[in-house]
Amino acid sequence: MNEAQRQTPATMFYVAVAVLGLVVSVLGFSKTFFLPLGAGEFQAPAVVFVHGGAAFAWVLLFVLQPSLIRLGRYDIHARTGAIGAVLAVVVAVTAVPVALYAVERDLSADLDFAVSTLPGVFTSMAMFLALVIAGVMNRHRPQTHKRLMLLATIVVLWPAWFRLRHWFPGVPRPEIWFAVVAADALIIIAMIRDKLVEGRVHPVWWFVGIPVILEQTIEALLFDSPAWRAVSHALYGLFTSG
Repeated sequence: MNEAQRQTPATMFYVAVAVLGLVVSVLGFSKTFFLPLGAGEFQAPAVVFVHGGAAFAWVLLFVLQPSLIRLGRYDIHARTGAIGAVLAVVVAVTAVPVALYAVERDLSADLDFAVSTLPGVFTSMAMFLALVIAGVMNRHRPQTHKRLMLLATIVVLWPAWFRLRHWFPGVPRPEIWFAVVAADALIIIAMIRDKLVEGRVHPVWWFVGIPVILEQTIEALLFDSPAWRAVSHALYGLFTSG
């Protein structure tokens, strides 16, 4: 059995997860971005479009990359991987000004929790960049590389999962059920898949995946608490003072 054949079951799983991520991205942002944009009703600074475009391009690229491996096009996969590194930097760098814009917008709408959204942006982007960097550093270790890149994509998809609340307003605590349970269920599914298909759970899931779940769970539980608000306002002050 050649390398491409050995990769096929694994890459089918990663392609399926990538397509799911694409669907979640489109659905999640349809009511707050795509549909208003199509109707000419969406207005925002250019950085919002740059950030959204880069994040969506990352998800599209994540669909492409395992598909290329499945087709045996490792050469193209390697070249397009460089594009992913650039996209990751753009997503992370533009996240802060986009978050500050969202805070100002929500404060003007008298949403008192607006500032509390800031810490999550910093932690998510820090995790995303760290996972991408680790993935790039492990690009010659495909079993580790692909799992790190999947984790990076799971992290960057968090806002899309959370926005599914607009489609299902009756779901209580969407920050738990959509942004933690649904989003991070992909990590648990990947662990189960590893055990069933490969006979063991890859260490990346234990030592990186589980901490991602714990971080996002703690973040959801602490959101807008007094301590969280104190940190949020301190961060906000750093960018608005003077």
